[in-house]
Amino acid sequence: MYTVAAFYRFFALTDPQSLRDELHEKFALTDLRGTTLLAPEGINGTMAGSAETMEQFLNLLVERAGLDRAEVKFSYSEKPPFRRLKFKRKREIITFRTDDPVDPARPGKYVEPVGWNELISSPDVLLLDTRNTYETEIGTFEGAVMPPLEKFSDFAQWVQEHLDPARHTKVAMFCTGGIRCEKASAYMLQQGFPEVYHLRGGILRYLEETPAEESQWKGDCYIFDERIAVRHSDLRPEDSVGE
Repeated sequence: MYTVAAFYRFFALTDPQSLRDELHEKFALTDLRGTTLLAPEGINGTMAGSAETMEQFLNLLVERAGLDRAEVKFSYSEKPPFRRLKFKRKREIITFRTDDPVDPARPGKYVEPVGWNELISSPDVLLLDTRNTYETEIGTFEGAVMPPLEKFSDFAQWVQEHLDPARHTKVAMFCTGGIRCEKASAYMLQQGFPEVYHLRGGILRYLEETPAEESQWKGDCYIFDERIAVRHSDLRPEDSVGE
């Protein structure tokens, strides 16, 4: 059984290349596979490996990057979901092309999965899916607005053309693991939207913590590895008993 960990953290990483080199040196000859991006704005990755190797890897990120273990999203796979190990130095850990730089360290308000259903059931909340169209086609939250995004960097233009801070005063947004909607929420606050919320830990944390009978999620959740998609039973072991 492979442990799969999805994680990110926005913070000022002063020397991404040095951390990249250290990670490669320590884990190149282990069973760790997947991709981790490193940039001046932080780290972002989805990795898989044995439980022992994953523990060593995450402990190093806690020490070197201040990663909060409570924010890591775990899932499990009987087959290796990744073929190679890659540590990449990037300009951004999540691309967001705008004229004015977005400060991801000043995002909207986090909403825990336990409070998400109540928030999105409010009639004055605009619920936004910030993922790409090939992701939204296989699953989303009931009632969500799904901008026709070919790539995440199209989000800012869509907001400028379709939303108005004076009319859309309360916005809630979500994505797979939380990183896209966190950066998008920071952008919307900078654009003058008064109340902006985003799902802490994204869809993966919601599926992990929310019982299937209480879930507002419809369909599957697209993920970026060879499993293609996951659902409640992949993230909540008790839901898969007898299947």
